[in-house]
Amino acid sequence: MQEALLTINEQELVKQVSADTLMEYDCGIAQYIRNSGTEEELKAFKYIEKVLNDNGIETILTFSDGYISLPISATVEVNGVSFECLTHSMSTSVENLSAEVIYAGKGKPNDMANIAAKGKILVIEGLAMGSPIKLAENAGAVGCIFLNDEHIHNMIGSCIWGSPSVEDVDTLPKIPFLSVNSESAAKIRAMLQAGQAKASMTTVVETKWRKLPTLEGNIVSSVEPDKYLLLSNHVDSWIYGAMDNGTANAALMHVVCILNKMKDQLNRSLKICFWSGHSHGRYAGSTYYCDAHYEDLYENCCLHVNADSLGGRGSDILTEANCMAETKDLAVPVIKAITGQDYNGSRYGRAGDQSFWGTGTPSLFMGLSEQPIGEGTAAKSFAELMGNGKTGGFGWWWHSSEDTVDKIDPQALARDCKVYLLVLYRALTEAYLPINQAKAARDIQIIISKYEEKVAGKINLDLIKARATQLADACEMLEQQKENMTPKDYNSYVMEMSRVLVPLNYVEESVFEHDKAVRGNDMPVLSVLDKYQDVEIDTDAWRLVNVVAVRRVNAVAFALKQAINIVKKYL
Repeated sequence: MQEALLTINEQELVKQVSADTLMEYDCGIAQYIRNSGTEEELKAFKYIEKVLNDNGIETILTFSDGYISLPISATVEVNGVSFECLTHSMSTSVENLSAEVIYAGKGKPNDMANIAAKGKILVIEGLAMGSPIKLAENAGAVGCIFLNDEHIHNMIGSCIWGSPSVEDVDTLPKIPFLSVNSESAAKIRAMLQAGQAKASMTTVVETKWRKLPTLEGNIVSSVEPDKYLLLSNHVDSWIYGAMDNGTANAALMHVVCILNKMKDQLNRSLKICFWSGHSHGRYAGSTYYCDAHYEDLYENCCLHVNADSLGGRGSDILTEANCMAETKDLAVPVIKAITGQDYNGSRYGRAGDQSFWGTGTPSLFMGLSEQPIGEGTAAKSFAELMGNGKTGGFGWWWHSSEDTVDKIDPQALARDCKVYLLVLYRALTEAYLPINQAKAARDIQIIISKYEEKVAGKINLDLIKARATQLADACEMLEQQKENMTPKDYNSYVMEMSRVLVPLNYVEESVFEHDKAVRGNDMPVLSVLDKYQDVEIDTDAWRLVNVVAVRRVNAVAFALKQAINIVKKYL
């Protein structure tokens, strides 16, 4: 730890972090198998509730409806040979489904285009994710077998963010899918190479609406009690989930207990939420919370900090954790002070409990410490899913029955806890909200410039390019004048700008809906512009793209004009 980069108060603060306390909390949670919406999971919630209450933090335990899918059992045979396997959340249940098996690569569009999938069971490399499952289903496949690493990783096969609605329930998977380990995968590949193969599969999955707990605690500031930071994590897990997500539960319990002792120093309040429905309902708990508290989040939430899967053995990389451009500066000096590492940050993909972008709430972190980049299926999939592709994920035990307490490094967990503690302490105590809107505006300007290169003159982006530049320049000017503004005015500016720039940069559809859990483009509202690469100008295909693209560009231009007017007001 580089103490010279911390104030005396901050040095004393991080000394309160105890690896023993963290491991005590983790063991208290990881004694339970925490399937979403079950009695065992509720026991873990009650344990967390007691710890917080014993430390003087008032809590509220509420319940909401969530659509939850719990895998029960599965069997698979290929050419009469049985293989160990796991089925997954949102798979359909089938008994003795038999069909010819064909290889489908990684299950991407190009792979699907080259095979006759109709009526077949597809063998797909990688984790059981929603996109290849939906592509397989659309191609007429009747089932999928995914080829994993030495250990099979539990997954969820739906692309719906949160619980389904009457408008999208029909998009849930309609075919069964399961995964096998690398040893089985090698044998199945050999069978396919040797000639025709036939598989028989059975899957049992219990999918229904369940009551999901949410535990909320509050540390209320006497300065601006209504304005708050949201600190969140999920309690549900795959099996015992000591790392995912017991370590994050433990760290956040420890953090809020420490911060509660100094609440008279806080300029804004802290709200901590423990969700269910993350693993077995595709973020059902956080999605419901957003929908139920939309206006409060929009009006009062300054920042969302999320924690997932901290302190695993060998998780020595803290340079690539997710952030937004405007929140990165909050993490850089803290990670440098605690670890000596230079934090780069990764742009958010569509994953984790990032359910609050539609409210205009800036986000920081999801996971924090990660493994070195690896060659395994899970490591590669994780790198692709989470951002820059420079890390290997949370460990080989991630989403498996091996995620037990012995996979935790107590000192690494304490290190990660210190990062969260300092980030929150600074965000709660600094008079000026540490969110740099100039960085957000410049990020948007850069992304628009990249889109301009892609479209190659097939649509005119001059207006939004000029407005993005004007906005970024104005925001930088305001940052230079920041000390001449009162904290109240500056913080109002930050909040107003976030409500425009976060949805502009991260939301494709309505701010009151939740985009699908599929990794998309930067500034997804402009993702339709990619279609120009496949059409020639002044053709009917170009005109069809143009109809939507013009509307999306108008939406961006309008949002940028709103943002420019906001910064002008404060300049």
